Amino acid sequence: MDDEPVRGQCVPPGTGHIRRAVAGPAPPGPGAAGPRVHPCRPLTSAARTAPDQGCPRTRHPTTVTGRCAGPVCPARDRYTKRYGGGTVHGGDGGGDGTGRLLAVSDLHSAIGDNRQHVDAVRPMSDGDWLVVAGDVAETSTDIEATLRTLAGRFAKVVWAPGNHELWTVPSDPLQLRGEKRYRHLVEMCRELGVVTPEDPYPVWRGPGGPLTVAPLFVLYDYTFRTPTASSKEESLAQAEKAGIVCTDEYLLDPAPYAGRDAWCRARVMETEERLAAVDPSAPLVLVNHFPLVREPTRVLRYPEFAQWCGTELTADWHVRFPTAAVVYGHLHIPRTTWHDGVRFEEVSLGYPREWRARGLPLGTNPCRQIFPELEKA
Repeated sequence: MDDEPVRGQCVPPGTGHIRRAVAGPAPPGPGAAGPRVHPCRPLTSAARTAPDQGCPRTRHPTTVTGRCAGPVCPARDRYTKRYGGGTVHGGDGGGDGTGRLLAVSDLHSAIGDNRQHVDAVRPMSDGDWLVVAGDVAETSTDIEATLRTLAGRFAKVVWAPGNHELWTVPSDPLQLRGEKRYRHLVEMCRELGVVTPEDPYPVWRGPGGPLTVAPLFVLYDYTFRTPTASSKEESLAQAEKAGIVCTDEYLLDPAPYAGRDAWCRARVMETEERLAAVDPSAPLVLVNHFPLVREPTRVLRYPEFAQWCGTELTADWHVRFPTAAVVYGHLHIPRTTWHDGVRFEEVSLGYPREWRARGLPLGTNPCRQIFPELEKA
């Protein structure tokens, strides 16, 4: 099978993820061509000044960046050490009452033709924000270059990591693995002004706002397993027998966790705590690379691939927490669906064979507008 996954109209999530497991695939060696890349992770924050209405949870005065300046703020005190002095509800302040909230994922910017789409990702006004829901690229140099470009164009860029950013490929000068790799990329994004899942959630105050834009880092735990499998092990065995194995099994190291499922569970616990502290007066736009519910995976050409696409632990987040919309990628099947009355937007560009099949002209801006919400046809 070639580096780009064989995928048609409805295929498994994208990442160069699928490998045929015919005689047991081995991880690519230093001289072997690695799976294809996709890039995703931009965010820049331009300082904005907006009328100070105070901290939404305590009504303390706020700083020009929207952070609570009160002496005793329950939300701030709880999260100061973990999230660097910001508050979950105040975030970066953001938004001047104008502009659009745009989103894209799975840019795969290291692929030649995809670069023309990246070049087309541009704002229409100074107030536009961009959400990037993962899979910018595979190497740290490509990730940084793409995010730097996007961060220079938009008022704010918000990034949630995909599985490709977490791959450790032989050609990458950054050979960090697992949690250490993720933390390194977070620091890189911060230097670029890009918002990450480790930062205070920024508040969008443009049309449709105020909305709390929450980039998430939640992996998968193999609970989207095959219908006839009663365990992770059985589901993985069925996938291998069918010739479907995600490249993550070879390139996404979960260290120091025992497995990607253990890393996923740890991230779910931490993220739930943060989401529970969000002020409901600014509903959430949840941004995750993987779908938060299983339903979108049911159209995959290879159902065995769903186990690398999310976790049942997030299935009720869009109803348990005040949510205006959910943004995700990974599936390479851009579309709008509704679950329990909440809008879900799959915003991926994908591989050239996929966007060409959808009739997307080369060099077209692939972003989807999340807010203000477009009129339904």
